[in-house]
Amino acid sequence: MQPFGLTSTDAIELVLAVVLAAMAFVWQPWLGPLAGRLAANTRLCIVVIAALPLILRLALLAAHPVPIPANYDEFSHLLVADTLLHGRLANPAHPMARFFETFFVLQEPTYSSIYPVGLGFSLAVGKLLFGLPWAGVLLTTGTFCGACYWMLRGWTTPEWALAGGLLAVSIYGPLSPWMNTYWGGSWTATAGCLVFGALPRLREIPSVRNGAVLGVGLAMHVLSRPFESVFLLVAVVFWLGARHYRLMVIAVLVMLPALGITLLQNKRVTGEWLTSPYVLSQRQYGVPAALSFQANPVPQRALTPGQELDYRMQASFRPGGRETVPTWFTRLFTRIRSYRFYFTPALYIALAAFLFSFWRDSRWRDPGHRFLVGVCLLFALGTNFFPAFRYHYVAGIVCLFILLSLEGLRRLPPPAARWLLGIALVHFTFWYGAHTAEGAVTAWDTWNGINHGSSPRAEVATELAAIPGDLLVLVRYWPGHIFQEEWVWNEADIDHARVIFARDLGDGENRKLIGHYQGRTVLLLEPDARPARLSAWIPEEPVPAPPRSTPRVPQIPFEPVR
Repeated sequence: MQPFGLTSTDAIELVLAVVLAAMAFVWQPWLGPLAGRLAANTRLCIVVIAALPLILRLALLAAHPVPIPANYDEFSHLLVADTLLHGRLANPAHPMARFFETFFVLQEPTYSSIYPVGLGFSLAVGKLLFGLPWAGVLLTTGTFCGACYWMLRGWTTPEWALAGGLLAVSIYGPLSPWMNTYWGGSWTATAGCLVFGALPRLREIPSVRNGAVLGVGLAMHVLSRPFESVFLLVAVVFWLGARHYRLMVIAVLVMLPALGITLLQNKRVTGEWLTSPYVLSQRQYGVPAALSFQANPVPQRALTPGQELDYRMQASFRPGGRETVPTWFTRLFTRIRSYRFYFTPALYIALAAFLFSFWRDSRWRDPGHRFLVGVCLLFALGTNFFPAFRYHYVAGIVCLFILLSLEGLRRLPPPAARWLLGIALVHFTFWYGAHTAEGAVTAWDTWNGINHGSSPRAEVATELAAIPGDLLVLVRYWPGHIFQEEWVWNEADIDHARVIFARDLGDGENRKLIGHYQGRTVLLLEPDARPARLSAWIPEEPVPAPPRSTPRVPQIPFEPVR
């Protein structure tokens, strides 16, 4: 805010002024009927809400350009996308694999990501259609927001569904990490919307169409979060019951191709139908960490220094010794703070209102409300067996979080509900406006995940783009390197990539790799320098061997024989 001469206290006062002005705008009598007419047109609402996060994020490109992948999960999902674009589920093992060891990527028996194909498929579509994997992120996020409105229409009125769609845009849209990284939860969240949007419709109209939509949602979830799909299937079976077994058969038939793709990926990557790349990574590298009731995996391969540190870090997620009831509940309650990701502060009041009415009144007898609460508890308890927690683990039920918030608002007096909903939307509006130009205020925005300007990776990428020809970049880490900042990432077809990143294993080994890639310009990257340093690779001068001298023969006195 310095360009406007505002101090920190001025900024706080400005925030309050914006909130009050916006709330006064919400109270205008003409706004309600206008929203009602828009909400009545379901198709138009889906299109508008799906397009809104795309338009808002593209408008921020001047201040926040296309995100640069930085996390090793992101690179692993991008490897899935590139592998799919080559028309395969796995890549052949590379003869120089020791130079390309990295995180969450198998080198043997194939060169492949450890992740399922769901999210990678969306990235591949973005690159195929627009030449940019991030386009897949944008499309998936827009689809999720539109699908969230459609899902809510099965549970509540058009007006409240419209409000929920706008909440989805504000929470998971242009400022969210899900829209600004390559390992978000929009794909899985879309799957959840299809599942929980189909269920109430199947109760009213048990049609083949709705059963197929349910199957598509289940298939998408299986292709992104196989473990949590078990909880989703339990919820679906509980809701439909034995009376709708024909619909379950339809849904399962639609879901079967996803199961087939999963098994085929297992076979192509690991050589075994029932061994997933994820499990093979645990056997070979000891990561990711196993479920809390399983034995801690022990690496079977020699680890790089970074992989060794990552293994120790993931092992530290687990309690010392065996899992116990106290350690399990401690982890469960510790994760409550992570749910701030799904709720703005105003929605906490709405959620509290729902829970209060759920217990005070006889509403707990409502099977729909019992089901919603039960599914949320099932996912919370089930994912607690993961030693660590990431926001996309429960992405399949974020639409239920919005629905519960709306149900809480509906149980408040109308003026209070309008104020809370307005504050939730103004919260997003203010921070969106603040992010149109970087300033002091954005430093306080701790829960949004939008990328901020340049980065060492972007600067190195710009330098590499300016160097003509095919390149081989040897990455040399300094002592004390932060292992999460991994730079050795490559395309699915390593040998034909314009830029190849490889680990610096010393001149003797490096010469073997350089001999394998004759004709490439060889560079040295030192990412721990500030700024990261890119230079020509200069081999060390060989130490000259000491000159060989004729061994001195001891002189033995010689006396002729007489």
